[in-house]
Amino acid sequence: MKKLLLYILCLTPLLYACAKTDATKVDNRTLPEIYDAAYQKLDKKDYTTAVSEFQNAERNFPSSEWAADALAMAAYSAYLDGDFAGALTITDRFMRFHPGHDDVPYILYLRGMSYYRQVSDVRREPGMSMMAMNAFQQLVDRFPNSTYADNARNKILILKNYVAGKIMYSARRDMAAQNWPSAINQLQTIVTTSAGTVMAPEALFRLTEAYTAIGLPDQARGYADMLRLNYPDDVWTKKLK
Repeated sequence: MKKLLLYILCLTPLLYACAKTDATKVDNRTLPEIYDAAYQKLDKKDYTTAVSEFQNAERNFPSSEWAADALAMAAYSAYLDGDFAGALTITDRFMRFHPGHDDVPYILYLRGMSYYRQVSDVRREPGMSMMAMNAFQQLVDRFPNSTYADNARNKILILKNYVAGKIMYSARRDMAAQNWPSAINQLQTIVTTSAGTVMAPEALFRLTEAYTAIGLPDQARGYADMLRLNYPDDVWTKKLK
């Protein structure tokens, strides 16, 4: 037992020295060398290693004019790797340290796309869609003429349709159960927040049905008139009696 304890005590300083050496390991490569390694990994679709290499470039040369570019490339590599959480973390760092950089529009677009790629089934919680819309809207508001603005606008419309679709799914279910107050509340939400989406005409039509069902014909006619005025040629308008 004493010999074992002595062996452990003698070994401990060696282990500590090794751990210290690993913890303080320095990357002695030049910035071009790190960049070359990063792009080689990116070209070979080894995105995980590319992320690490681009981050090495930014960490080892934080004052370089290429530091922001290294972060942008790291975020892009993480996005290609399907590591959307990682991409968002890196874009957060970019925005914190380079808020006035020329690549900010691209970073906002990449943030939006990182959320957008996580949007799932219409019947599930649309949290990611709301965050994606916020990122795209920020891009459109701040940089309306950027290269990415039109694509962001299209994505916002797609996401609005997604959110409206989820609400409509729930409203139809409530109508089938004759839960009229809940159905009406959700349909009105679509009308007020999702004008221009494919769900808006149906929401107006369903509101005429719901108010008719609870014996409020004046309100039903009001929504019917709104449907005829705003969507005269829509299929839901043609369903009105």
